[in-house]
Amino acid sequence: MDIESIKTFITLADNKNFTRTASQLFIAQSTVTNRINELEKELGNPLFVRTNRSVELTTTGEQFYEYADKVLHLTDTYLSEINSQVKYENHLRIASSDSIYEGHLAPIILKHKKKNPNDSLKITIGLSSHLIEQMLDNIYDVLFTYIPINKQAFHCEIFRQDKMILVTDYNNKNFKNGIKLDELIEVNYLMCNFALQNVGQFIRNLFPKYHQFSLEIDDCSKIIPFILLGECYTFLPHDMAKPYIKDKTLRQVKLIDLEPPVINSYIICKKNKWDVCQKIFM
Repeated sequence: MDIESIKTFITLADNKNFTRTASQLFIAQSTVTNRINELEKELGNPLFVRTNRSVELTTTGEQFYEYADKVLHLTDTYLSEINSQVKYENHLRIASSDSIYEGHLAPIILKHKKKNPNDSLKITIGLSSHLIEQMLDNIYDVLFTYIPINKQAFHCEIFRQDKMILVTDYNNKNFKNGIKLDELIEVNYLMCNFALQNVGQFIRNLFPKYHQFSLEIDDCSKIIPFILLGECYTFLPHDMAKPYIKDKTLRQVKLIDLEPPVINSYIICKKNKWDVCQKIFM
């Protein structure tokens, strides 16, 4: 079982088509077929159900996909680190949730790269739950998330504390003097399903049970264009909203009888990389 066969399997599983897979990998279609056949012989089970137009993973294929995906990640990570040790002074694999990256990390990393051009930084942005799983699989050196990890192999501590603020389109002049809770539950509130400790539940509890929002989204950085459609409102982490408030894209709405919770974000680092992480991020 070689890495090229595993890569071919992953690509075919994603594309569901032999022709597209061959084109994407710049190999002959017969090579794709041969590699998949060899894998199936080695595993003793079919990986795909073939039709005239596409292929679908079998149960064995679905199980193998998780294994193959991890193997590819680990192989790429290992080879990148070996090459980086020769070419760069420091090599760091960084993962972060989108809101922490936008609100805190981006300017820190930019400043570091300007001062340290000989450092290699590989940055991945994604959902906390998926990134944590990959962190535990040794894909990253450091992770920024709203969910702490209590494992002996990692150093974990609070990275930043941030307060949720209510924002709206800058041109929306309603509630210029502030908004009360009974007024908030009547406006067009756009719901972001925050994976931020108790924040998501806090916001849901402000509204009547089974309240239907006109929009729900699971990434707060993606909700901003919808806020700009008109008289819409949402809670955002203060540091994430700050640049939009500064350039007069968003406006903060004062809360009169409501105190939102503080959010803790965490830095989770492999212990052998903690000295490097401290110099960059702390």
